Amino acid sequence: MTPELQAKIDNLIQQNKILIFMKGNKLMPQCGFSNNVVQIMNALGVPYETVDVLEDYEIRQGIKEYSNWPTIPQVYINGEFIGGSDIMIEMYNKGELQQMVEVALAS
Repeated sequence: MTPELQAKIDNLIQQNKILIFMKGNKLMPQCGFSNNVVQIMNALGVPYETVDVLEDYEIRQGIKEYSNWPTIPQVYINGEFIGGSDIMIEMYNKGELQQMVEVALAS
């Protein structure tokens, strides 16, 4: 990964309390896994931003290296990599995600 790409991803993550790297965007997810994450975030009713990896091949490949996670979507809360669709569903069902999001937004 180039230093420029690393800086670009760092910047995106630092500028947003909740950020999802996904296929498509929150208004039009382009895959089922990305849609799952959007539905969860919408159910929580919290502000979040998305980055459409389909629009930027460099970010699409770079984010996988950045997080050491091979799949999209990838969710970052308060600068911390949380995981993808399966992890988000699990955390949501256990009530852990709501708490994590509230803490992030309060900070």
